[in-house]
Amino acid sequence: MKRIVISNIKKPFEASEDEFISEAKLKVKRAGLNSRDFAFKLHKRSIDARHRDAIMCVCSVLAETQSNISLPEERLKKYGISEAASDEIQIVKGSERLHARPVIVGLGPAGIFCALLLAENGYAPIVLERGSRVEERTKAVERFYNGGGLDTDINIQFGAGGAGTFSDGKLVTRISDEKCSYVLRRLHEFGAPDEILYKAKPHIGTDILRKVVANAAARIEECGGEIRYNTRLDDLKGLQARTTSGEIDCGAIVLALGHSARDTYKMLLERDFMIEPKPFSVGVRIEHLQSDIDKALFGKYAGHPKLGRGEYNLSDTTGERGVYTFCMCPGGEVVAAASEEGGVVVNGMSRFARDGKNANSAVAVSVRIEDYGGSVMGAIEFQRNIERAAFNAGGSDYSVPVQTFGDFIEGKALTEPKRIMPTYMGGGKFKVAELGALLPRFITSELKRGITGFERRIEGFSARDAVLSGFETRTSAPLRILRGEDMCAIGREGIYPCGEGAGYAGGITSAAVDGIKVAVAIMSKYAPID
Repeated sequence: MKRIVISNIKKPFEASEDEFISEAKLKVKRAGLNSRDFAFKLHKRSIDARHRDAIMCVCSVLAETQSNISLPEERLKKYGISEAASDEIQIVKGSERLHARPVIVGLGPAGIFCALLLAENGYAPIVLERGSRVEERTKAVERFYNGGGLDTDINIQFGAGGAGTFSDGKLVTRISDEKCSYVLRRLHEFGAPDEILYKAKPHIGTDILRKVVANAAARIEECGGEIRYNTRLDDLKGLQARTTSGEIDCGAIVLALGHSARDTYKMLLERDFMIEPKPFSVGVRIEHLQSDIDKALFGKYAGHPKLGRGEYNLSDTTGERGVYTFCMCPGGEVVAAASEEGGVVVNGMSRFARDGKNANSAVAVSVRIEDYGGSVMGAIEFQRNIERAAFNAGGSDYSVPVQTFGDFIEGKALTEPKRIMPTYMGGGKFKVAELGALLPRFITSELKRGITGFERRIEGFSARDAVLSGFETRTSAPLRILRGEDMCAIGREGIYPCGEGAGYAGGITSAAVDGIKVAVAIMSKYAPID
């Protein structure tokens, strides 16, 4: 089958899908092809709201045909037509025999996609997940929200799907890799909405993502894989894994740990793995009324069903450090993402409908290696100290410390939130505190500068009653487990660092892509399990 993409078709945002397809057919005809030979469908769709009074929709259309077409590339390019890239994964299977089944540590996006490819191709992987299945994990989080104790193995960070399960399920990524399309297609097969296949900023939503994760796990097991929940990796001795459920001989080990597996990081350091610290970011969650964001972005068209909820992605590199927004959740809530006792961590979440009253986003400041002494454990302690300070300021019961932006600028903590109410833990579990005094001075000053500067992009962003919640410390892993061209940890044949927790990804899609790369590397060396 021949597949082409007709790109950069612009029309007013109210235009129907049929109007875009009609325009695509016209371009195909002008290029010298017979549009009747093709089946057309929407490929990508984005909103250009730079001019609020003339909001445009920019689309590309995919056209497929069984005919053998051939035209000069220059002529196709003239009409914005190009050949569609294939998203098929090229697999070459090796001949070396595995002495035992491959073992994947972690069932986040990297672990899921690594296990999925291995299982579907006859490698019968075992997946070790320190947390629980999605259903049990959801109940554990609800118990924590309702005043129960924090389970340090089953929480918003750990369990089936990883930290992404309790998020907006954003699939936007900065990496340019054809495997991204494969990831979207498979997520759609497992129950993600149709729109992730064509929206420029696709998201699944926490409510649907839980079902997607459960379906993906079922597919792994259906194809001969095995998932052992509530099984934490405690030690490695060569290719033998020591876990809370006993010892396991491994043909290969994939370390898809996630960015919060601090105890596992410590164990790897003690086992002399080559691990280097890397920069990361720390900041706050900022909450606005979603209606204010919609109005600022869309003007008189705010609330139009074809525009959806307003979202943003902001950055400022004019100061000494970069300040940027991260994981913006339209119509969402701030979630309690602690995984260690005595620490408060915030993250963002929204459901597919994005119908909550507030918008929230991380506003983060770059932390350099020299800021924490240049060691891996120094990086972890830097994060941990901020989390403990937040815990104490919130009253030592996992309530979150909050502050209005007006008070944050002035260095006081007097104003109770009123118009914009915190959504953390369902609302109500917060305490007004001076956030700036709990952070290193460079983070505080850069947050003030960045949030104030973002007002130039979005009117009302620096509103005095915008609510800040502290603190967002888990934006990414603060380290990288070094690996070679064969994808193995340096000096550790058969052990494969993988995904965001190993320092090779930064979100759901890029972590999934890295899981695919590791699976392909394993399959290229080893033969399937008999």
